[in-house]
Amino acid sequence: MDIFKMLKSSKSLLGMNSRNLEFVHPSNAKRAVQIADNKLLTKQVLQKHDIPVPKVYSVIGTKKDINAFSADSLPDSFVLKPNRGFGGEGILIVYARKKNGYWIDSDKNEISSDDIKSHLQDILDGRFSLSDTPDIAFFEERLVNDPLLKSIAYKGVPDIRVIVYNKVPIMAMMRLPTPESHGKANLHMGGIGIGIDIATGRTTRAIQYDELLVLPGGVTPLDGFKIPMWEDILQLAIRAQQVSDLGYLGIDIVLVKDKGPVVLELNAHPGLSIQIANMTGLKERLLRVRGLDVDSIEKGIRVAKELFSDHSLIDREGTVVAPDEPKIIRSSESVYVYHKNGDDRMKVNARIDSGAKTTSLDLEHARLIGFDDAVEFLKEYPVGSPMTATKAERVRTKIAKQIKSHPDIVRVRAIHSASGSTVRAYIPLTIKLKNKKVKTVAALIDRSHLKFPMIIGRKDLKGFLVDPALEHTVQDVTPPSPPTGGPSS
Repeated sequence: MDIFKMLKSSKSLLGMNSRNLEFVHPSNAKRAVQIADNKLLTKQVLQKHDIPVPKVYSVIGTKKDINAFSADSLPDSFVLKPNRGFGGEGILIVYARKKNGYWIDSDKNEISSDDIKSHLQDILDGRFSLSDTPDIAFFEERLVNDPLLKSIAYKGVPDIRVIVYNKVPIMAMMRLPTPESHGKANLHMGGIGIGIDIATGRTTRAIQYDELLVLPGGVTPLDGFKIPMWEDILQLAIRAQQVSDLGYLGIDIVLVKDKGPVVLELNAHPGLSIQIANMTGLKERLLRVRGLDVDSIEKGIRVAKELFSDHSLIDREGTVVAPDEPKIIRSSESVYVYHKNGDDRMKVNARIDSGAKTTSLDLEHARLIGFDDAVEFLKEYPVGSPMTATKAERVRTKIAKQIKSHPDIVRVRAIHSASGSTVRAYIPLTIKLKNKKVKTVAALIDRSHLKFPMIIGRKDLKGFLVDPALEHTVQDVTPPSPPTGGPSS
């Protein structure tokens, strides 16, 4: 299944243009973006505010610096980075040094002092920079995994990307190094991205090369893994946003042995693959917190947990449950509609209409599942008939006063559109679509002259994916018969 297409079909997906125009540009000052794009300046800003970052050993900015470079000045293990690198390119990770003076990289290749000088020259020439312009290089400490993460990580250090907006953690993902990524936690190079439930810090789904990954078995499964010090990670992410002057950004955090969370870098234009790993669009979440008054780190975390917890993944014992894949349905389906007083049910041909917000049911079909009194009550009013907006509001008010004594009608609304206004009344309804029971409210409408006696609206399509290309032969609509008994599972 193409998860990206599924997300794209919804309004929740954040695209690159929307990210830049609606969130990056309005929220991020130009100077703050320039600092975030400069790893060394970012370190200075974060250190000034006591936010932990990897230690810098030395900076190489000129050809003269390269010529003066001495292998003896470096520890046995280090990381060499371009200052304005992009996508993990140009990063050299060294794990150890042999007795012959050569270093060992993540692929167990030997690296000489001349190799390092050559790589330094490539960095200075701008081979790995954001805009192919001359750059500078720096050596920093190689961080060592927290022992609790070693069971799930190939060589290298996994990092945790947290998207923060308006002091609220919006979405999070762990990035794992793989043999394909040469020990780097970089998705573009073949690293694995794993969605994280904001409320619990537990991992959910995994992607590689922007495709959902069927995770290999092992002692520690990657789905449901509880990330250590999750609360500290969220706090650090918000602190980093506050001092960066970036309203919207991605913070990359590493859990380091004997140190805890350390900020690796900031990204003013964080990538969008995090949406696939979480099977959730960023845009909907961002809009929910835009404009909120978040005056403390604690409030930002509380808002995130209340709004964005993946409750469906947590059972009563706090264990993450593997999510079901969306059920593929046609643009028309046979559904079961349940009688209001029991498990008897009636089979109905329904049109699947994501353009309609709510579900609606034909009046005569409603009678057969126990709502005869409601249908008779509504006959006294011009429900469903076109009228002026003023009259619609008047009718709605009149019905609303009467339905307090009518338990079958739970809601009445005036619907206004370019073609006119109508009044609709709603009943509680239980339907079964593709073996999934859905409790909803449905509008009662005279659909006797229409092909389908029922419409399933988008509010009741959560967990379903509509594929209009699938054919479905709809049975002729005959006068409905009374509900029949049957299994109610």
